[in-house]
Amino acid sequence: MKTVIATPNAPQAVGPYSQGIQAGGFIFTAGQLGLDPASGAFAGEDITAQTRQALRNLQAVLEAAGSGLDGVVKTTIFVVDLGDFKTVNAIYAEFFADEPPARSTVQVAALPLGGLVEIEMVAVVK
Repeated sequence: MKTVIATPNAPQAVGPYSQGIQAGGFIFTAGQLGLDPASGAFAGEDITAQTRQALRNLQAVLEAAGSGLDGVVKTTIFVVDLGDFKTVNAIYAEFFADEPPARSTVQVAALPLGGLVEIEMVAVVK
């Protein structure tokens, strides 16, 4: 059995997918860009603003599912430029200061809507 997770506190899907799915004791989020949920525009044009907003969006999806960042067990980060890794890493550390989850970071050729970073997560249901 699966449950669709949806919240107005994160950007609405830009395609045929859900913000998140709860199944088998886990929450699987869709990748989140650094879009402001209210305006639908990027929170800023730089990697710092987009990374911070993407993480806030993911936090909102997890909270809508009754979990939170402390329940995250795995993240995957997609960046257009691995030269931004140090900046992304520093912002990520603000959100996961203690016991950070497992993580992969990969460079991609492009992201939807011209984003600079996209992040997805897997968390346990509390």
